[in-house]
Amino acid sequence: MVYEYLKYKFDRDGYVVINNFLTKKEVEDLRTAGEKLTVNPPVDSKTVFTTNQTKREANSYFMDSADTIGFFYEKNALDENKRLLVDPTVALNKVGHALHRLHPVFEACTYSEKVTNICRALGLVRPLVVQSMYIYKNPGIGGKVDEHQDSTFLFTEPDSLVGFWIALDDAKIENGCLWIIPGSHKTVDLQKRFIRNPNICAVDEPMVFQGTNSEYDQSLYVPVAVDKSSLVLLHGRVVHKSEKNKSQFSRHAYTFHVFDEGVSQYSEQNWLQTKVGFKQLYGQKSQNN
Repeated sequence: MVYEYLKYKFDRDGYVVINNFLTKKEVEDLRTAGEKLTVNPPVDSKTVFTTNQTKREANSYFMDSADTIGFFYEKNALDENKRLLVDPTVALNKVGHALHRLHPVFEACTYSEKVTNICRALGLVRPLVVQSMYIYKNPGIGGKVDEHQDSTFLFTEPDSLVGFWIALDDAKIENGCLWIIPGSHKTVDLQKRFIRNPNICAVDEPMVFQGTNSEYDQSLYVPVAVDKSSLVLLHGRVVHKSEKNKSQFSRHAYTFHVFDEGVSQYSEQNWLQTKVGFKQLYGQKSQNN
């Protein structure tokens, strides 16, 4: 793809697919790093959102992961006593949310010249990396991701959020590829936010959803099946989802989000708040920030 057309397609559709974004070695390095994370994760990290009893604990662990490498399990991977029910190599749902700062392999990818060139082509003035995740979507157990807009979780004003979703396996309909409603970033308002609870007390959850769920016309979705090494760029407000991986093939992906501090503010209400600050890809710090 010629990058001068990238911004036009991104603005029109809310997403862009760039084939062969990574080399074979870069894909292998990321995938190997992701697989190594499944080996002997911290004992106290067996967190999964399942019951009211463990929900607060899970949310606290989730919040703390903004500045750490947190491990999050599939719903059906653990029993009520946090004992593994499946092979540990396929038990994780994802790892996040500071891989881009704390793991050299993911840091090298995130702050690469390739990523910088994409951000420049999109016209971003001062892109900052907010968070990163390694998503496993393992065969048979990899769960469904409900339809959503990324800006629900990482709100900026005005909206400048961009998601980088890199396929480390072939992502097809059978193993849970992305489904997107093209152009929905321009037609669907953001009606829901995931924020730190402003009214927190002993019995409240530290994070809450604010707003209402939207209903989308399912006929508008298109499958975005891509080969490994492909990059899918996602506008913060484009509606997307993925189905459960019912196949025998994995669907690993590395994903991270940036926002443009040159033109927008990151909300202090967002669930994800870093104690060390967001690292920029390029650009000068605004006098207003």
